[in-house]
Amino acid sequence: MPSTTLTVECVLFDMDGTLVDSTAGVVGAWDVFKRTYPHIDVTDILSSSHGVRTVDNLRKHCGITDPVELQKEADRFEEAIVTSSTENGRAGIVVLPGVQAAFNEIGTAHALPSPRWAICTSATRDYAHTAVKIAGVPEPDVFVVAEDVKQGKPHPDPYLLGASKCGANPENCVVFEDAPAGVQSGKAAGCKTIGFLTTHSRAQMEAAAPDFLVKNMSDCTFKLVENGVQITVNIE
Repeated sequence: MPSTTLTVECVLFDMDGTLVDSTAGVVGAWDVFKRTYPHIDVTDILSSSHGVRTVDNLRKHCGITDPVELQKEADRFEEAIVTSSTENGRAGIVVLPGVQAAFNEIGTAHALPSPRWAICTSATRDYAHTAVKIAGVPEPDVFVVAEDVKQGKPHPDPYLLGASKCGANPENCVVFEDAPAGVQSGKAAGCKTIGFLTTHSRAQMEAAAPDFLVKNMSDCTFKLVENGVQITVNIE
């Protein structure tokens, strides 16, 4: 298996689909929302909504335009992810393969003023903090959430903000993403990108053109070095 090693100032992780698997809860939340918005096509939404802010998905698919109502419904949706994730025998919100091993190596290097990794998610603040706690993922000092940016993924704002808060040059950062919108966001920010095949098809991810495309975090190894993080990517 060929491998590539790169050294970066900072690692910028997406959350859902990259660090944690919340698929069961997301499916449950859309089922809940179909009761209020019976016109929505849940199957179609699930094929394209991952990696995009809840407010943007609700605006697009449910037709909500009032900012106050939009935020209220976004909060309700993400509460539903948590509550429905374990209903009817669902798996819940769980850590994905390889993530624990990665944080065994770099997990302690998350503190300001010079964090070596951060999380940049499209999730709301309350849900994001709840999800990492449930899954057992360390919570970094730099935690960019939906409310922190005017424009979410695929715009570059989340990763530009994450790099800035870490005091890093985006061109010296690597983004880990499972969604095409997230890869596009990382590329637009000027970061290197590593895509995962955890939530989308290979064709969908290849179309987004990440620098590397692997199955999941198990295909990457991490090592803290003097000026950042060394990452070895094992390519199938």
